[in-house]
Amino acid sequence: QVQLVESGGGLVQPGGSLRLSCAASGTIFRINVMGWYRQAPGKERELVANIVSAGTTNYADSVKGRFTISRDNAKRNVYLQMNSLKPEDTAVYYCNFVGYSRSYNYWGQGTQVTVSS
Repeated sequence: QVQLVESGGGLVQPGGSLRLSCAASGTIFRINVMGWYRQAPGKERELVANIVSAGTTNYADSVKGRFTISRDNAKRNVYLQMNSLKPEDTAVYYCNFVGYSRSYNYWGQGTQVTVSS
């Protein structure tokens, strides 16, 4: 049974930084896309950033230039470095792993990020 576990969330002041991590446990093969999504209260879940196995990245316009996604294929980890955080970044952040040909689609349980003074 595969589990994704996020860590690194918390409370930070505007302009601050956080680094989220997501690690997979269990048997999982050839992860194609690793991504981060977020869901704020009363809003739909949205893509924050993703990275494919070859290293190509994709970011939501709202986080470009502030967030950086990276992955460690050997450790089956994905990271999200978040700088210059804004109150509107407040949300629950979820990691997501997708296999080739969408053979699987795993989600973490979420980690809360709160940006407030």
